[in-house]
Amino acid sequence: MLSRRTILKAALAAPSVLVFARAGRAATPEVFNTDGTAVHGADVVAYFRDGKPVDGLPELSVRWRGANWRFASPDNMEAFEMDPHAYAPRYGGYCAYAMAQGAIATTVPEAWSIHEGRLYLNFSKGVRRIWRKDIPGYIEAADRNWPGVLDN
Repeated sequence: MLSRRTILKAALAAPSVLVFARAGRAATPEVFNTDGTAVHGADVVAYFRDGKPVDGLPELSVRWRGANWRFASPDNMEAFEMDPHAYAPRYGGYCAYAMAQGAIATTVPEAWSIHEGRLYLNFSKGVRRIWRKDIPGYIEAADRNWPGVLDN
């Protein structure tokens, strides 16, 4: 038989158990980053302006959505600050093809595509070749999975 004291102890301990259970499960960050830096330090504005990945500089950095975004020039940094949604990769910089499959995968700066004015990153150049076979179809599938896949 449970005593009043046992019930009271259990009731008082329950909130702390819930706190530790949540703390033990690490949430997937909204933006894929390496040591806090988005896109492995590549300047996301450069994809649009230079047509290629360009390394950003640590001293030209903006904190946005829990990650540091680096830029190769003050002009690129300002453009991002004015409209980060226009330059940030879709799906938080996670692999767009994996997102279409309902999964999360890392990306590399060299495996990128711009489609209808949006930046998409992939796990590798090989995966990018697959992605490019049906970009609109993969985007439709990825949109259904994003951002819910982060909760899995």
